[in-house]
Amino acid sequence: MTGPLRPTFHEGQVLAASDLSATVEYARGLAARHARHLHDWGIAEGLDLVTQARTDPRTNARYVEVSVAPGVALDGTGREVVLTDPVVLRESDFEEVNGADRPTDEPYPVFLTAADREPARAPGPVPCTGGATRTRVEESYQILFGRLGDERLVDEQRPPATGAPPSAPPARWLVLLGYVRWTDGHFSGVEREARHVPVRFAGVRADTVSARSGSLTLRTAPAVTEGEPALVLSGGDRPSLVFGLYQGSGTVAPLLTVAANGNLTVEGSVSGRTAGGSNRVTSGTATDGMLLPLPSGVTPEQVADGRVVIHVRLTPRTPPTATDSTLVSTVEAAVDDDRRVRCRQRLYDPLAIPVTVVERPGAVDFLVLATVAATNGGG
Repeated sequence: MTGPLRPTFHEGQVLAASDLSATVEYARGLAARHARHLHDWGIAEGLDLVTQARTDPRTNARYVEVSVAPGVALDGTGREVVLTDPVVLRESDFEEVNGADRPTDEPYPVFLTAADREPARAPGPVPCTGGATRTRVEESYQILFGRLGDERLVDEQRPPATGAPPSAPPARWLVLLGYVRWTDGHFSGVEREARHVPVRFAGVRADTVSARSGSLTLRTAPAVTEGEPALVLSGGDRPSLVFGLYQGSGTVAPLLTVAANGNLTVEGSVSGRTAGGSNRVTSGTATDGMLLPLPSGVTPEQVADGRVVIHVRLTPRTPPTATDSTLVSTVEAAVDDDRRVRCRQRLYDPLAIPVTVVERPGAVDFLVLATVAATNGGG
C-alpha cells in the first residue's frame, strides 16, 4: 500500500478537475491525520445544550426549548463538525424516534454527526458551459436523537486506518452532545451525563509538553475562575511545583508547594496510610464531656477493629480560685470507651464563712497515643 500522494505540477501542464481535487484532498487528509492521531476526538468548543423556559399555550404547562450552542467538534475520523449558529431541537424529530416510549424519567441522548450538503445556488445567470455542475460542498452537520442506551454506541466506534482521509457521509461518527428529558410531549431538561456515560471533550496526545514562558499551568476550565484549582510548574531561578486555588486577582494561592531542593510546604494537614508498628500522637486541653480527638491519619474504624490501640493520659488542670485559701481536689478524671472526658473538681475554702463545698466540671490536659499494630513482617 502506498503512502499519501502529494500532487505536483509543472509548467505547461494541462490541469484537470481531478488534479485540483487531489490538491484539496491531500490537504484534507493531512489535517485529518493530524487531528486523529495527535488529538482525542470530542467537543472542542461550545455545543452546549441550552434551555429556554416556555409555556404551552394550550395547557399552560411549563417546558423548555432546547437548542445547541455554536461550536466545534472533532470526530474520530479527524473531521471537524462546525455549528456557526444556535440550532433549536425540534420536538417532532424527537417524537419520530422515541414518541412510542412509555413515560420515563431517564434522559435520551443527543448526537452530532458530519453531513455533506450542496450549498444554495447564488441567484444570477447560469453559464452555458458547466453551469449545472456543483463546485462547492458544504461541510454541514446533522443532529440526531438516540434511543435510551444508545449513548453506549459512542465507545463502540472504531477509527479508520492510519492513513485514511476523513470519512465522508453516509459513514457517520457520533459525537455525544448531552441528554434531554421528555415530559408530557415537551422537553423538560438537559443533562451532561446519564447512565455513567458523560459528554466527551476533545483532548491532546503528547508525551512532552513545554512552556515557552517558563511556567506551565494546568486548570480545570478554559477561563480563570476564583476558587478553582490549578497546578503551576515554574522554572527559572526558583523552580517549583505549586497546587492551589485561583484568587480574584487571577493568581494562584498555594496549598501545596514543592521546591527545587525537595522541601514540601503544605497549608493544610497531611494524612495517609499509617505504617504497621508506628505511633501517632495528639495532645491538647479538654473539658468535661468533650470527645478526645484521634491523631491525624487514625480513623474510628481502625480503633474499633483493633488495628490501632489507643492510650490516653489525663492531667487535671487546677482552675483559678477566688481566694488563696481555696483548696481544689479532683473528684474524677477519666475517659470512657467512647473517648469522652469525665472531669469533676471540688472546691473548698476552710476560712470562708459560711464554709461551703462546691463541685463543678473541670478541665484536663490530654495526650492520646495511637499505636498501630504491626503486620506480619513488621510492616
